Amino acid sequence: MNNTDFLKVLQLEDNNPGVSTGSRWIHTSGSIDSFSPVDGKLIGSAGVGTAGEYQQLVKASADAFKYWRSVPAPKRGEIVRQLGDAFRASKQTLGALISYEMGKSLAEGLGEVQEVIDICDFASGLSRQIYGATMHSERPYHRMYEQYHPLGIVGIITAFNFPAAVWSWNAMLALVCGDVVIWKPSHKVLLTAIACQKIVGDVFSRNEIPEGVCSLICGEHEIGELMSRDKRIPLISATGSTTMGRKVAMAVGERLGKSLLELGGNNAIIITGKADLNIAMNAAVFGAIGTAGQRCTSTRRLIVHSSVMDEVRSRLIHAYKQVRIGDPLEEGIHMGPLIDVEAVGNYLQAIKIIKAQGGRFIIEGGILEGEGFESGCYVKPCVAEVSGNLPIAQEETFAPILYVMQYEALEEAIEIQNSVGQGLSSAIMSLDLRETELFLSQAGSDCGIANVNIGTSGAEIGGAFGGEKDSGGGRESGSDSWKVYMRRQTNTINYGTSLPLAQGIEFNL
Repeated sequence: MNNTDFLKVLQLEDNNPGVSTGSRWIHTSGSIDSFSPVDGKLIGSAGVGTAGEYQQLVKASADAFKYWRSVPAPKRGEIVRQLGDAFRASKQTLGALISYEMGKSLAEGLGEVQEVIDICDFASGLSRQIYGATMHSERPYHRMYEQYHPLGIVGIITAFNFPAAVWSWNAMLALVCGDVVIWKPSHKVLLTAIACQKIVGDVFSRNEIPEGVCSLICGEHEIGELMSRDKRIPLISATGSTTMGRKVAMAVGERLGKSLLELGGNNAIIITGKADLNIAMNAAVFGAIGTAGQRCTSTRRLIVHSSVMDEVRSRLIHAYKQVRIGDPLEEGIHMGPLIDVEAVGNYLQAIKIIKAQGGRFIIEGGILEGEGFESGCYVKPCVAEVSGNLPIAQEETFAPILYVMQYEALEEAIEIQNSVGQGLSSAIMSLDLRETELFLSQAGSDCGIANVNIGTSGAEIGGAFGGEKDSGGGRESGSDSWKVYMRRQTNTINYGTSLPLAQGIEFNL
């Protein structure tokens, strides 16, 4: 499918407006071009929102919130259910656009759209389960309970690596909770965002949903800064680098707003001497090269017991020879390009630093050139054998670079894993109950996600997604993550004939 097919099927044009209040689009004067890292070709352009147009969106959203919060939650859930059906109908084309614009394999692009569909299903069911709690009062003839109310406007800032899924995790939950949303996507994948907004706009238009319930504004970091400082937006959900997250947290915290941060990860798999190496190798290779190492849950470190180190090294060399790199829209391709030439530069710089710090490459990296690689964004996945405390291995490099390090005692492996700044995803490969339980205990992994005999990459909708430390502390998607999009209120009702006061105080009035 070429770029004209994407534009036609998803109702995109060569020049797309980048600001929308739902089904209404606002044409802007400036624009950003979207080039595919697959072949370097121009896909299309997207309008860039201005500060004035941002103010229009906020006003429309504030007005729409007064309506949307009064719609019964199950009715809101019905709209989200229809959104899920609309994304089902567009899955093939939208998945291909994600693959072409971002560079991930077609299977991963389709899988991302499936995540959008799954969260719509989850949120639709949740709309009938926004429960509070009832507590016993210490005062006679009193009743206490808690209930949840929508916050208002939720600002969503997303990264390039999951241009549709992460928006949906936030937006669908926020919508069923009674919030309205404003989405600022990464400037590197704006056409995917516009395609998603057009799908939403069609559903909203059919259901006569007013403008402002689900809005989009394209642009660069200036728009995100406006959102972060805006007191009218009680919650900012931001996905991206730790550096970006700190800026958002400071701006939102200064105005005492709420922030949901899902940031980077320097994720590790511990392979013990009692691991099933067939499972371990599949998890490690997919985790390291999936999305060309550009997932926040990508496997960046393998911490391997000395008794199996030689076999793991040999298996990695064999496995990496089987990795097919190329056009991600082609069947059977495992790894596509990095997002752009800037990312390639960061990858090459990391390789230089690894060598300078004494790391030894057992699988060499480098840029791929020649037919099919003309965009300059294709690189070789590489593996470096390093010590556990190598400085570069303490950092998150958003590229297909895997660090392999050795340990003797499991406690040492856990300490190595936890020594980095991030705490997003982690895994242990072992068939020994004592080893796995130690890994999952309070003395084990300090990450928000800790898996056993499954890799670091790939989360299910039903569980809360997010991490600790420099990974931000936020939780998105499943479980009770919906609570962050609402404000909790405690209610006490006196149905007696007197008013008992606190601490036994009495007034003779």
